[in-house]
Amino acid sequence: MFGLIPFADVVRRSFFQTVDGSFVGISNYVQVIKNDAFNLAAKNTLRFVVTCIPCLLLLSLILALLLQQVLILAEKKKKHRDVTMEQFYRGSAAALKSMYLLPMAIPAASVVVLWKILFDSHGFVNSAIHALSGMSGIGQILNVLSVQEVDWMNTDAAFGILVFSYVWKYLGYDIVLWMAGLSAIPQGIYEAAEMDGAGKWKQAINITLPCIVPTIIIQFILSSSNILNAGFDQIFMLYTSHVYDVADIIDTYVYRQSFMTGTNFGYTTAIGLLKSVIGVVMIWTANKVTTKLGEDGLF
Repeated sequence: MFGLIPFADVVRRSFFQTVDGSFVGISNYVQVIKNDAFNLAAKNTLRFVVTCIPCLLLLSLILALLLQQVLILAEKKKKHRDVTMEQFYRGSAAALKSMYLLPMAIPAASVVVLWKILFDSHGFVNSAIHALSGMSGIGQILNVLSVQEVDWMNTDAAFGILVFSYVWKYLGYDIVLWMAGLSAIPQGIYEAAEMDGAGKWKQAINITLPCIVPTIIIQFILSSSNILNAGFDQIFMLYTSHVYDVADIIDTYVYRQSFMTGTNFGYTTAIGLLKSVIGVVMIWTANKVTTKLGEDGLF
């Protein structure tokens, strides 16, 4: 009830003009589709997600495999009663877990402050480049690589910062999911493969990947469900009007249209509903692909 009634009111508002309350039919939706600013925000959202999701899934899988190998080494040392090395590997694993999960516990506002300290026009990165450029050998290398001071937050470089921020913030969540899948693989399979002469690469291709197919499917569906939620909080606090062309996404565009440049809530609710419909279609598509591959889907 607490979800359906507000949703029904949103649907109703999308067919009305906010100012005089007149019924306008689908004109709000037509206006959304024809609006160049919305199309730019939609393109940026798609570009952001298409860049972030593969990077996030691949990097989190690599780090999860690294963490698993550290835990396996700890177990081997335990069997050989090497207490010192066992404690070392377990301590390393605990440190890695803390490093991966710490960004999830940091509030978005604090993350934004950190990036501004690093990437402001007078921030740490530009200060380091300026200092290194004054050194003869390193300065020449930087010139060859065309590395120079950049106003990171007010140029197209802001897109790369936003991608890095998103991946860094949510990396730990995906690592937890990968570790859940990896921990379900019996270690006896790896030991048997190792006795047969299979190296780490062959074990990864012939054992690890086939065994974590269900986890891959879950990650794929969850990523599809979040395909349009591109991290509004961090992007909104980081970007400026100078980088709308590369950093303005659907959520930030809706916020501006609702509270900064106007109060046409009928228009913005139409945008929200279109976004929801696209999200449902993408989840359905991901689920369909999953079932076609012979795996269990969500429905």
